[in-house]
Amino acid sequence: MKSKMLFKGYDDEFILNKKVLLPKLNQEQSRDLVIGEDGNNIIKYINYSLQLSLSHKFPFYTATNIDGLKFKKVPRKDNWRKDNRIVKDLQWGTELYSSARSNFDRGHMTKREDVQWGETIGIALNAADSTFYYTNAVPQHKDLNRDIWRSLEDYILHTETKRNLLRICVFTGPVLSNSNPYFVTPINNIQIQIPSLFWKVVVFEKEDGKLYRVGFMMSQNKLLLKDNIIEQLESDDQIFMQFDDSDTYQVNVSLIEELSGLEIPKAIDSYTDNRTTKLVLNEIDIDPDLESDSIEYELGFSIENILL
Repeated sequence: MKSKMLFKGYDDEFILNKKVLLPKLNQEQSRDLVIGEDGNNIIKYINYSLQLSLSHKFPFYTATNIDGLKFKKVPRKDNWRKDNRIVKDLQWGTELYSSARSNFDRGHMTKREDVQWGETIGIALNAADSTFYYTNAVPQHKDLNRDIWRSLEDYILHTETKRNLLRICVFTGPVLSNSNPYFVTPINNIQIQIPSLFWKVVVFEKEDGKLYRVGFMMSQNKLLLKDNIIEQLESDDQIFMQFDDSDTYQVNVSLIEELSGLEIPKAIDSYTDNRTTKLVLNEIDIDPDLESDSIEYELGFSIENILL
């Protein structure tokens, strides 16, 4: 009972006087949901919630409230475990992340620091700890997870939200698709498709009192191929295979909706791009040869002042 009382989850009225609902799944996705012990398909944690795919065992998305005013600095303590409120076989755990050729990270979808806020240090510490459930993890290549993806997350949290004492809502997820490539190591005789694309949408309020949203997408396809983590997928659908070097990370939210199958909460789009879907996709894959410093420069240039 204690965990149920503690895990209040995502608040759709977190931005005062505004309502930002959870992303809406399509019909196929709605039939592919893990149900928790409380009979609910929305799995709640501290300051965030998620919906978990039954077939992929990865989240369709996570939904996070971030309060820049109440952010607390607390020590990090990794404590990865399966959520005992959910059938364990419906979650990937150490059997995936410690298997042969699994040289990828446990990629947080909801960032640890994003939920690290509250009235007290204790609340912030518990919130950070609640991000270490495997339900909140998706395999991410270290060069994505520790460099450019982290740079984006740090920019949103530290440069914008904390500095400007904002309250924002952030939605994050992998693109769960039958076009995703297969991990080279079967787990319990099951072939696992590793997501190639990740997306993030930030919803925030500007001084005019209106809600705005901005979207980002990144790919790890080249990185996974380079390290022989995935098998090249032979398919007529080449959307995940034909990427050029990256230099663009900001994309239309409509593109994220198209690829993820989700309907993102409505708000004014602060970024629009009239290029074709294929052209944008060609530019968001992470280049394995791009140095970390260069990545941070490119990223900072791309999203500078987007929330202002």
